[in-house]
Formats: sequence, C-alpha cells, structure tokens
Amino acid sequence: MNAFQSSLIHDVFLQAIASLKENRLRTILSIMGITIGICAVMVVGTVSQGVKKYIYQELDTYGLESLWVYRKWENQDPFRSVREGSGIDNDDLKYIRSCCSSVKNVTPVVFSDENDITMRSKGTYTNVNLEGVGVHYADINNDTITQGRDFRLEDIQRRKAVAIIGTKIRDELFGPHSNPLRKSLRWGNVRLTIIGVLDVKNRDILSQLGTDDYDVNKRVLIPYTLYQQQLGSKDIHTLQAEAVSINETEKALDQLTEYLNRRHSFHYEYVTESMEGWITTAEDLLRNISFVGLIAALISLFVGGMGIMNIMSTSVVERTREIGIRKALGAYRRDILLQFLLESTVVSVIGGVLGMVLGIFVGFGISYLSGYDLGISWFTAALAVLVSIAVGMISGYYPAYRAASLKPVDALRYE
Repeated sequence: MNAFQSSLIHDVFLQAIASLKENRLRTILSIMGITIGICAVMVVGTVSQGVKKYIYQELDTYGLESLWVYRKWENQDPFRSVREGSGIDNDDLKYIRSCCSSVKNVTPVVFSDENDITMRSKGTYTNVNLEGVGVHYADINNDTITQGRDFRLEDIQRRKAVAIIGTKIRDELFGPHSNPLRKSLRWGNVRLTIIGVLDVKNRDILSQLGTDDYDVNKRVLIPYTLYQQQLGSKDIHTLQAEAVSINETEKALDQLTEYLNRRHSFHYEYVTESMEGWITTAEDLLRNISFVGLIAALISLFVGGMGIMNIMSTSVVERTREIGIRKALGAYRRDILLQFLLESTVVSVIGGVLGMVLGIFVGFGISYLSGYDLGISWFTAALAVLVSIAVGMISGYYPAYRAASLKPVDALRYE
C-alpha cells in the first residue's frame, strides 16, 4: 500500500467518524444493539467453558476409567437385587482378572434396600450412605484418604468391623476437622471402628443438573464381607471395575458381561455403564445449553445488524445530494463504498469491543455470585470481535453499494 492509498483511507476514515458524530443518537442505538449481542456471545462462551471444566473435574471424581456391571430388572428397581439375588457372587471375583485382560482392578459393592441407614456415636445420630466394598474401591473411585488408612486384604477376609467415613459424617458426629480415628460408630448392634476418613469430593454441578443426587461425602465404607454377613447373603449387587485405559472401557465391559454370562449360563441379563457414557451425556447436555444460548446471542446480533443496515440506509437517503456533489467533484465509486462500509464497521467494532468488555464483567459477576471460578474464554472474546466486524461489513454493504451506485445527476436532483 503506497502513501497515497494510506492517505486516502485515512481521509475516508475521518469522514466516516465525522458522519457518525453528526448522528450521535442513531449511532449510539446501533452500537447498543451490537454490544448486547456480543455480550451475550461472551457470556454463553464463558459459562459453557467454565461449566464444562467443572463437570469434567467432577466426573473425574468417579475415576474416568470406571465402569459398572449389575443385574438388569424389568422395573429398574436398583434394590431388587438385594431382595431377589444379584446374579453376581463372591465366586465370580476369583477369575475376573485372568479372564478379562482389559480390566485393571475390580471391587464388589454391596448395599441395602433401606433408604436411610442411621448410625450413631455417643448419642449423636446421622443418616449415611452405607456401602460394602473391597480393597481396590478407593483406587477405582479416585478416592483419597486424608486421615488413617485404606482397607487391607485381612480386613476383608476376616470380616473386620472397621469403617472408612466421609467428611460430612466426621463433621456431624465428631466435629469439623476432628480426628475420629479409632473411635466407634454404631450400626445397629455392630460396633465399627473408624480407620480412615475420605477426602471431600465436589459434585455440586452434577447434583444441580440432576445427574447425581447421591451425597458422596456421607459415605460409610465397610468390608463387603461384613455387610454380606449382616445381610445373610453372598450376593454382590454391583461390580465396579477400572479399565486399563479410558479407550479400553467398552472392551472391558464386553469381557465382564461375557465372563458373567458364561459363569451363570446366561441365566441373568446385565446392565453395563461406563464413564465414557456419562461424559457423552454431559457433553450433549452442555452442547444443548450452549446451542440455546448461542441462538439467543445470534438473534440479538441479527437485530443489531439490521439496526445498522436501517440506519445506514437512512443515512444514504439523507446524504444523497452530498454523494452527488462528491461524485461530481471526482470522487470514485470505491471512495463512496469505502466510506459507508467504514461507518458501519466502526459502529460494529465499537459495539463489539464494548460488548466484549461488558461480557467480561458479566462473566466475573456470574463467577462471584455462583462461587465458581468460570474464567474468561479469550477465544470467545477474539471470536466476538471478529463477528462484530463481519456483522458491520455485511450489514453496511447493501447501503454502501446503493450509495456508490448513485449517478451524480440523479443524486444532485434529489430534494
């Protein structure tokens, strides 16, 4: 670009700014339309990216390689296996690893059909989520034991009356940040000795989305053999396993169901779940939420773009004689086209920058009010500015083309 062309663009730009200043109210209204649209795009991007980050963090608390196998029931009653047999028993555990090469670890999970199990310690009562588990349960679930120790093989084999409790159980029965190790917990007539405390897990977003209403921090874990002894059954209600990698989860599920079908002569039908399926569900949910928000933002941008087009069209009509005079004095068609395109682009860029800034502040506000550090999607910010430029150029092109196409004689006659 030579000096003459640079000077020409500079002059045209100054003329565009001067024209916008003459119609300030009209210009401000156009800018507001773009600002609201870009702000909406920013907020949708920030919220969807932030929620996605937290959902993945919460899903990771299950263990991304985790998978579950349990008996299928026609009425989908999860506790029916407790009453009528689970289709999985202790003997099934013996050969799983040798028969299922894609399974890294496996743990039985035993539970009760009681909705509320109450435990007490020194006159203080609380409801708990009681599970009977094996030695690999914590590893499979990405659980961290912050106080005490995990189960040992001898705890399982000897049906020891020991328990690992969640942080809410510790806080409710013994006080926040207390040391409950070696203290007693009463479960009916069974006296459990606390050997460990699980680290707190955050699943707030999953709970709010309705995908997980189970309070993971109110768990009490005991040896599954002890639980079976109390229930008077050797049934295992769920097999929870860990695949050797997240890419092997489907293969691991196939191997487990094939193994169980052979062991039980295809007498039962089994349901399988994996984190891969949960991740797909979460991504679909986020995609739908983002889509709805993006449609609203695009509608707002469309309205803003139509506003720019209408205002620029009005400006062309009002300045018809000016266009005719400029053309009569030697202005080229491209000069007129460039001036009106610059006017619409300046309006949209100002609106885009203001919308981006407003979107950042709204994002911070949402983060503050929700208590989640959603962060700022700078990719969305850059995209928002580019979109605003595109909206300005597209919206301004037709009025600019009309202005540039006017014949000097016709334009000078216009009253």
